[in-house]
Amino acid sequence: MLLRVSPSMRSITISGGRDGFPDSMKVSVRHAAPSSTRTIFHSVIALAFLLPFIFILAAVVTLEGVNQCSSFDCLGRRLGPRFLIKGADDSTGLVKDLYKVLVQVNSEEIPVGVKLPESFNELLTRMKDDQFDAKTFAITLKAKMENMDDEVKRSRLAEQLHKHFAASAIPKGIHCLSLCLTDEYSSNAHARKQLPPPELLPLLSDNSYQHFILASDNILAASVVVSSAVTASRKPEKIVFHVITDKKTYPGMHSWFALNPPSPAIVEVKGVHQFDWLTRENVPVLEAVENHHSVRKHYHGNHHMGTDLSDNPRVFASQLQARSPKYISLLNHLRVYLPELFPDLNKVVFLDDDVVVQHDLSPLWAIDLEGKVNGAVETCTGEDKWVMSKRFKTYFNFSHPLIANSLDPDECAWAYGMNVFDLSAWRKTTIRDTYHYWVKENLKSNLTLWKLGTLPPALIAFRGNVHPIDPSWHMLGLGYQEKSDLDSVRKAAVIHYNGQSKPCLTEKNLGIEKIRRIIWFLEWSLGDMSGVQEQLEIKFRLHDGSDIGPEKYPAATSVATLKESILAQWPKEKENGPKTVNDLKLINAGKILDNNNTLGECKSPICDFSGGVTTMHVVVRPPSSERGTEKKSVNQPPETKCGCVIL
Repeated sequence: MLLRVSPSMRSITISGGRDGFPDSMKVSVRHAAPSSTRTIFHSVIALAFLLPFIFILAAVVTLEGVNQCSSFDCLGRRLGPRFLIKGADDSTGLVKDLYKVLVQVNSEEIPVGVKLPESFNELLTRMKDDQFDAKTFAITLKAKMENMDDEVKRSRLAEQLHKHFAASAIPKGIHCLSLCLTDEYSSNAHARKQLPPPELLPLLSDNSYQHFILASDNILAASVVVSSAVTASRKPEKIVFHVITDKKTYPGMHSWFALNPPSPAIVEVKGVHQFDWLTRENVPVLEAVENHHSVRKHYHGNHHMGTDLSDNPRVFASQLQARSPKYISLLNHLRVYLPELFPDLNKVVFLDDDVVVQHDLSPLWAIDLEGKVNGAVETCTGEDKWVMSKRFKTYFNFSHPLIANSLDPDECAWAYGMNVFDLSAWRKTTIRDTYHYWVKENLKSNLTLWKLGTLPPALIAFRGNVHPIDPSWHMLGLGYQEKSDLDSVRKAAVIHYNGQSKPCLTEKNLGIEKIRRIIWFLEWSLGDMSGVQEQLEIKFRLHDGSDIGPEKYPAATSVATLKESILAQWPKEKENGPKTVNDLKLINAGKILDNNNTLGECKSPICDFSGGVTTMHVVVRPPSSERGTEKKSVNQPPETKCGCVIL
């Protein structure tokens, strides 16, 4: 046997022979791979740093509350988005976790007695001191937001309630005007003169004239309607106004139009007590309305009771307006009795007292109503989705079986305020009886069929007898829609303040300032004469009923110049005449004129209408012996008569 070792080849060869045959075996020898001590060292170092970190992180997660999120999520947030949550933002994960908690709390009721923080700093303090978890924070947040939402709703409803009371009350100036005119009616023969004069009485039933009917107990509002209609008309001499008022307002209303006739138009003023037809026998439903206990409670009770925070403030405002006691007044129901009150008239235009006429209404008499009774603007179509979206479901309670079985909720409604009535066609219908029937049914149901004024029974009574007219004739919503388009306002023939914010209300928060700035209430009533006339003809009426003038004055004449003219023309035979211009005050349309307003600007009620004779009332300061010897302080209020400032 032969053993051969080859170091270079790293092999051992063993050879030998058996029975004469050679035999050999070759064995390769390799070095065993040594273990990597460097790799082991690096691994130990890494674990030495990582294991304490994992231990501390696990302890923090446990202390903060394992139930609030999975350990993987919490670990991922703290190790960083790139380590366990690839491509995610750390804040995004936090928001998602918070969203899950908020969704869970949203379906739960707020526990009773949750203490709400008054400020953000208080919330932070409580979170730190009470160690809020996510759910406690979410519950506190929800409770605070719901509480703030309720406060906002209460404030909005209270605002509408206070606005309602302010709008329903009689403004001081209007109350003053009515008192003074009533006093004038009793003391001044001119204020009691017949309207119209006897020679014009036949024109009251002449159907070749344009007859307007106005029912109102507001003298200023009535004067605006009449004056604006006459001013806008191309044929004012063809206009006849039938003004109807209540017994209390009649003396003042008569005085106004007697002392300020809107020539060349004709005006008739009548009180409801002067119509022989208006008896309890002919209108029994009105007595039932006035005496019904539910009606009294509805119109004279606590207007805030029954209010729910879920109510829409706009809807609440409409309900408040409908609860005004004027809706049970006879004046508000007169529209239903026009054929009986004016038996000789064939066609009339009925105007509410909160409208202003801007354009000639003569074409209304040429509209063919096609046999229908009522020409009105429909309020279910138009660009304004709030004002022009009224259908029967807006006014009626369709949960009541009587309403549900009788009416269509999607039937289009129409508007009161400016209506063309064909009285000849009306007399052939049963509109009045239908109106009475539904008013009685509403009383029987304790006002559960409707609660929004007198329009709902009229909507039923006139069904099938309404002819739609172009919306440009009558624009609604100026009393509550603050986003009224001013171009549409200017183009409309009649603009209607059928909300609480009337222009005659002096408070800016009651009248819509945007509209007040563009078209001023008194400028409508008196006409814009700036740049129209070079001269004005003015006469001055003295306290005894006599006149000075008329005289012609330049359009830019100041009030001071007018006073000097009066002083120069004062009759010498009259006692207690003015000594200086300071003893004179000029009053026109119930307003004292001052030196800051000139005739040309026509910013105060100094011009009646184009071509007319302006009448100004002259008030003379009484002699010093009558005023007393005591000295008035600068802050002492001026002397008054009938509640009106005259000095």
